[in-house]
Amino acid sequence: MPKITPFLWFDTDVEEVAKFYTSIFKNSKIDKVTLYEDAGPNRNEKVQVVEFELDGEPLIALNGRPQQFQFNESVSLSVECKSQAELDEYWSKLTAGGEEGPCGWLKDKYGLSWQVTPTALIEMLNDPDKAKAKRAMGAMMKMKKVDIAEVERVAEGK
Repeated sequence: MPKITPFLWFDTDVEEVAKFYTSIFKNSKIDKVTLYEDAGPNRNEKVQVVEFELDGEPLIALNGRPQQFQFNESVSLSVECKSQAELDEYWSKLTAGGEEGPCGWLKDKYGLSWQVTPTALIEMLNDPDKAKAKRAMGAMMKMKKVDIAEVERVAEGK
């Protein structure tokens, strides 16, 4: 079975990027740093690729040429949170130097999009009571960072 790993192109020091991300998520580490060794398009850069894990999930970051490619919202990383406290922590760390977006989405300081989503929201959106699920969706659509208690309140019709 093939191994599928997200491969991300950054315009900046990817070792710094990997250190930033691994400082946010538990069970994370930098596995391998590959140097350019005077080859390739960025001979003046030392680090070419960093392989790292975020909570056990592998990612690869390339130190690419600036301004050639940009991240956009069509691809994002999703973080499922069990509590409001966990959501608040990830939201705070990932938006530092970045920007908040609608409906639990954000861009970090490197321009990478993330969805910080509470498990409770996923459950509410999949509720067999379609009216309740619709109210939950309506509440979430008005938010930036998701407020679980508020979505639950609105979903219950209160």
